[in-house]
Amino acid sequence: MACLNQLKEDIKILESFFPTSHDRFQVISATVDELTCRFIGFSGEKYIVHANITETYPETPPIWFAETDDAGVAAVLERLTETDPEDNHLIHQVRLFVSNLCELHNVPVPPEINSLTKRSANGPHDRGDTMEVESEEDENDLEEEFHYEMEEPDAPEKKEKADAADIDKQEIELLERLKANQRQDYLQGTISGSVQATDRLMKELRHIYKSDSYKKGTYAVDLVNESLYEWNIKIMTVDPDSPLYSDIVTMKEKEGRDHILLNMTFKENFPFEPPFVRVVVPMLSGGYVLGGGAICMELLTKQGWSSAYSIEAVIMQICATLVKGKARIQFGASKVGQYTLARAQQSFRSLVQIHEKNGWFTPPKKDG
Repeated sequence: MACLNQLKEDIKILESFFPTSHDRFQVISATVDELTCRFIGFSGEKYIVHANITETYPETPPIWFAETDDAGVAAVLERLTETDPEDNHLIHQVRLFVSNLCELHNVPVPPEINSLTKRSANGPHDRGDTMEVESEEDENDLEEEFHYEMEEPDAPEKKEKADAADIDKQEIELLERLKANQRQDYLQGTISGSVQATDRLMKELRHIYKSDSYKKGTYAVDLVNESLYEWNIKIMTVDPDSPLYSDIVTMKEKEGRDHILLNMTFKENFPFEPPFVRVVVPMLSGGYVLGGGAICMELLTKQGWSSAYSIEAVIMQICATLVKGKARIQFGASKVGQYTLARAQQSFRSLVQIHEKNGWFTPPKKDG
């Protein structure tokens, strides 16, 4: 309870120090589950980032991810996963995040950050200090707990209403079923995956349902058996000037299939390890697709992956890679050589071993 009260106090401080009118760092929304903020760079570019606060906080730090593919932001967020335990608290994390991004963009660190530094040095984040404060203010704590129980449910309710305006009814119903299933699994002690992976995947799915690319039909997502840990992704369209686009049109006319089907699976240590992605159908030549259906992309390996990458960014990068690699659909391909999960895993393991020894090749600019 003292930990919850401290988190609520930290959130109030961050909101007061960094309102939406701040010229460098802004807290857009904040609950005891999630912090959404915006960093404004040297040239006015805006980076929206999220901190997902899990049930294991503060033993583990918040899970950060960004709505951008910027490599600098990704590197800063990656460093936040490697902090010492005493820096797991939200105020420490925000201080490190803003300071590092300011250094990256060569802009002054906001003076409020210095105030956060002083507060974190003097504040009751140490367990002994927290217990002392709690014992001295039992009545206040009880009052705060009651206040939390009365008001905090409004936050997710408002968030759900905001989501409802941006997400189709069918998708909202799926999100609700997933939440209910997670709750039931927890009560029965049959939880699959991990808290951090499940929280992040729910966030990723919600973000996709609200994205313009998804709504425009660039791609579609289906959960296999309504599992957050296995997705089927249909690439519906690619660059209209590419041969692959023409092949997809031809495939629809000849075979009635209007998409390239990918399968994406996640482990319980996601987002700190990449998903495994493979092409299921149709058979492709080129496009950096290996014989078993795995995809030759550094960002899909542990070496090239960052926990800051969003799943939509990965999907769009795969689309771009297929086009860049001049992928073509193999019409009339023999069934003997069709893609399978076992072949994809084997070819991907071989790929990783080769690149661990020899590094990754960057094609010349003239090749895309």
